[in-house]
Amino acid sequence: MRADRLVSLVLLLRQRGQLSAETLARELEVSTRTVLRDIEALSAAGVPVYAERGRHGGFALLPGFRTELTGLNHDEALALLVAGSRRGAQAFGLGSALASAMLKVVDALPESQRDTATDVAERLLIDPETDLLSRRQSPDDVPEDVVAEVRRAVFAGRQLRIHYEPIDQPATWRTVDPIGLVTVRDQGYLLATKSGEDRTYRLSRIHAAEQLATPADRPASVDLDQAWQDRSARFRTSGPQVTVEARVHPDHRETLAATALTIQTQSTDPDGWLRLHLTFQDPRHATWALWQAATSAEALSPTWLRQSLQAKATALATQYSDR
Repeated sequence: MRADRLVSLVLLLRQRGQLSAETLARELEVSTRTVLRDIEALSAAGVPVYAERGRHGGFALLPGFRTELTGLNHDEALALLVAGSRRGAQAFGLGSALASAMLKVVDALPESQRDTATDVAERLLIDPETDLLSRRQSPDDVPEDVVAEVRRAVFAGRQLRIHYEPIDQPATWRTVDPIGLVTVRDQGYLLATKSGEDRTYRLSRIHAAEQLATPADRPASVDLDQAWQDRSARFRTSGPQVTVEARVHPDHRETLAATALTIQTQSTDPDGWLRLHLTFQDPRHATWALWQAATSAEALSPTWLRQSLQAKATALATQYSDR
């Protein structure tokens, strides 16, 4: 909305000083023409914004101008700034709202505390893009209208009709009672019940969503963290689990172990490689884990797993053969 954008524009100028129209347009995700119209609207409303001409010119506020945003102490603002570094807002379609809120949080601080709070927040990293071992998965791509409708149903406590596509199955419509939203490493999930049974839906697999007028059948309050832990535990111990015997290079042992459900046994071969019996969620999970290990591991059994990996390797070799 334009009113929110005007507030954000003023806060940007207050906190960063003189900025060009191009920079403001980039920060606000609008065109430079829109920025110029907004500057005119602010001037007409009495906000003391002025233009500096020339190659290094831009827009700035008269010194001493301050917006009326108060009520946060240093630690409260710091807590919000740190929370703002989490990516859940982006996964749930609230990224732009979060950016606007963070500007207001910083501006609410006394000038003497503003630089300290932002500096401290920059030195705390939560759920980074990469870890020491591997690159994180790509963030889910969820249509904004879908996640907005799911979010509204969760907050309003109403039933939700979703067009959902499970793995290796066609998409179907289903009506669920939404409980909450969870984001884990940029992957968003809807926790819900269907006919009284717990269900967990990946947001990126919801193609369409419709909030219904019927109130959701759910408890008045929920411990979302505990609910997520319980469902994760059930997921890891359910389904058509498979046991795999594999030889693994010692340097790759921890990486493979992190993807498996359990390691049943371990021994060391004469050449120093480890012989493991591992449990995986299902055949798809086992194939993926051993394929990721490449030549650092070898599946010894079952036969279907060796055949599956051989087929994938043959297809890759054929694709990159010299034609």
